Amino acid sequence: MTPLQLAAVLVVGFVGSAEFGSAAFVHPVIRRLAPDDQLVFEKGLLRTFGRVMPVGMTAAAALGVAAAIATPTPLLVTAATSLAVALVVTIVGNVPINLRTGRMTETTASDSFIRMRRRWDVFQVARASLQLLGFVLLALGLTAWT
Repeated sequence: MTPLQLAAVLVVGFVGSAEFGSAAFVHPVIRRLAPDDQLVFEKGLLRTFGRVMPVGMTAAAALGVAAAIATPTPLLVTAATSLAVALVVTIVGNVPINLRTGRMTETTASDSFIRMRRRWDVFQVARASLQLLGFVLLALGLTAWT
């Protein structure tokens, strides 16, 4: 395994697992909280995930594309495509909602906040699934499955 391939597996695996875990296990629990508690929780997540994941998601897509360029097999090209689409979904769907959430000064969650975060959930499930799929395809593409 080359250093590029190792970096791709580690970064894509971390990002895909973290985002899918967030979508599948963390956010469903948040949704059961009282709306005001959801607001506090979401703003807190923006201060943690919001600092690490933009770099991680961009690096994951870049490493996936670089691995596919270095070894253009169908699995690696599909992995890179999945990671790139996940990044686009993030930029177009999640980021505007995150920015709006981060700028909120209210301490009480409005109905519009809850509706906005449910839209975010749809984008989150899409991008997390694409990132996890990208990781699985990358791992398969770098093993004897090719």
